Amino acid sequence: MASSLETDAGLKRGAREQPATRPLRARRSFWYWLSYARSVIFTNNLIFLYTAVLATISLAGSLFDPHGRWQHGCARLWSRLILKTGGVRVRVEGAENLNPHETVIFCVNHPSAVDIPILLATLPVQFRFLAKRELFQLPFLGWFLRRAGHISVERARPHEARHSFEEAAAKIRQGTPVVLFPEGHRNRLTPEMLPFKSGSFYLAVTAGVPIQPVTLNGTRYVHEPDTLHVRPGKVEMVIHPLIPTAGLKRDDVSSLSGRVREVLLSRFKPGVRL
Repeated sequence: MASSLETDAGLKRGAREQPATRPLRARRSFWYWLSYARSVIFTNNLIFLYTAVLATISLAGSLFDPHGRWQHGCARLWSRLILKTGGVRVRVEGAENLNPHETVIFCVNHPSAVDIPILLATLPVQFRFLAKRELFQLPFLGWFLRRAGHISVERARPHEARHSFEEAAAKIRQGTPVVLFPEGHRNRLTPEMLPFKSGSFYLAVTAGVPIQPVTLNGTRYVHEPDTLHVRPGKVEMVIHPLIPTAGLKRDDVSSLSGRVREVLLSRFKPGVRL
């Protein structure tokens, strides 16, 4: 009986205290939607402008630069403008592990669309992205990817996929650092890291170049998946020590994948606002 009375009293106190929490939720909702409106009206329109202008300049410059350096420079400027406009601040840890003169494969987790501008703006390396072949068939985007020297791979058909990975490995051995996302695509559904695709590590073993794991944190907060909401905030880039692949065989792909995943997870903070 006493317990029942205490429960009733607690419920009454909770009912009396509940209105006091409503202004906080309302105020929070107001600032959230104000931030969203700013992103849609201001930030996104500027991003569209940067994209149109710099993509045009990049494609025009590619007529005189067959190596993609001009295009990479335009992409870096585009990325820095996006981060500056959105108020995104990047803190880099482990920069001493980076050798800009060494050919490596950067393996990066992919929680947000803003990951690409962060990598372009922050990594002091002339790298190229590994992207699925379908993107190279799109108007304008495909032209840019091809002229900039990014590397296409086939994923749908196994025989062609293997051949495309061997072609990609040959380009990497010629001295082209590559950024790839071992999850295969951007993670829209959960803050947790997705399972890794084996093709990324088959490529690393075939190319015979070391892997540089890079962990990104906080990018899911500054850009919510599948929305136009870009908001100010801090993100963290952790550059881990190199993982060598020299001497590894195809049978080692699974263990290499597990090792890289363990390194990325060691500093991964899913769904955290920094």
